[in-house]
Amino acid sequence: MTQKVAVLGTGKIGEALLSGMIRAGWAPTDLLVTARRPERARELQERHGVTPVTNQEAAKQADTLILTVKPQDMGTLLDELTSHVPADRLVISGAAGIPTSYFEERLAPNTPVVRVMTNTPALVDEAMSVISAGSHATADHLAHAEEIFGAVGKTLRVPESQQDACTALSGSGPAYFFYLVEAMTDAGILLGLPRDKAHDLIVQSAIGAAVMLRDSGEHPVKLRENVTSPAGTTINAIRELENHGVRAALIAALEAARDRSRELASGNS
Repeated sequence: MTQKVAVLGTGKIGEALLSGMIRAGWAPTDLLVTARRPERARELQERHGVTPVTNQEAAKQADTLILTVKPQDMGTLLDELTSHVPADRLVISGAAGIPTSYFEERLAPNTPVVRVMTNTPALVDEAMSVISAGSHATADHLAHAEEIFGAVGKTLRVPESQQDACTALSGSGPAYFFYLVEAMTDAGILLGLPRDKAHDLIVQSAIGAAVMLRDSGEHPVKLRENVTSPAGTTINAIRELENHGVRAALIAALEAARDRSRELASGNS
């Protein structure tokens, strides 16, 4: 882990990545950061011991550049970087919807680019990071990206053609679960429970269900059937979910998220 890695535009996810890398064994002295506000850069330096630099300095000094700015800000960042990034730098993009070809067209010929879609559970080392290679990225480049993002959770390699679908499922995925927990908490209050008790009941149920999904090896249908006794409470609840089209609504929501990812790729902000 002697290579220098720079995180450009270090927000919450970028900081979580830095923190995870340090816990995984990277030396803070090998990690560079850039931030829009000088006080943010100083905060990162004080908290993690990393080195704040300008975007141009990061491009010159780091072996790997991780671009974590928002998709709508990526063009401005690349305009600033283009003349400073040598072709042997590995560029990792974390911007939703933007294909590797976008970077390859703006950087030096043959620059290796890897596209990564991670999610906010990186903040608690439970991220799902989906990794795709650009035209010039090798197996070693993908392995290096996996090593970096593996510090904050799991990684999965997919063809870039599947990235928009992965963005809809896992990139945006945590928000769907938060939305469901919010709705179930409100239901608990309607049923007569205090908010804090409803919250605790639902959150622990969600954690337990997630661990069972991960560790049991059972299909989710089987796990659901194990809870659903004949003429019981659960089947009555599931009937109402089906009557209200919850399954269809989820499918439509994921399609909308995928379509928005494609719009971002086409430059529609």
